[in-house]
Amino acid sequence: MSPIIHTHQLRVRYGETDQMGVVYHTNYLNWFEVGRTELIRHAGLTYRQLEEKGMLLPLTDASLSYKKPAKYDDVVEIRTTVAEISPLRLTFAYEIYRLPEEELLVTGKTMHVFTSTDLKPIRLPRSEPEVYQWLESQHRGEE
Repeated sequence: MSPIIHTHQLRVRYGETDQMGVVYHTNYLNWFEVGRTELIRHAGLTYRQLEEKGMLLPLTDASLSYKKPAKYDDVVEIRTTVAEISPLRLTFAYEIYRLPEEELLVTGKTMHVFTSTDLKPIRLPRSEPEVYQWLESQHRGEE
């Protein structure tokens, strides 16, 4: 089965572009964060609630591949999946499309580790079984 794809749309704001009206490259990483935040929110959780449970997801690696530029006032869709999951690490994959053309603009991945609030690694599912089970079901393609 394929991972479940979570989608979130936004309109490119002027402040996200350079003088040519093209989205500045670092904004795609911000949009990746929007995608994973909304994916977790879909579970009925927020990052704040994860933190209150004593769990953080610090970023350890990021990769992006630029295909075409997004431009001012474009509507883009961020598609986020749980690409890999283990008791120690979590990898999200992203695709950003321009709508309504469904034109692929950027692909990428971010890797995170599960840590306590003092940044010590923790193992899931032992510490948060329901969070781990939900993320794993997203990876397996089960809603």
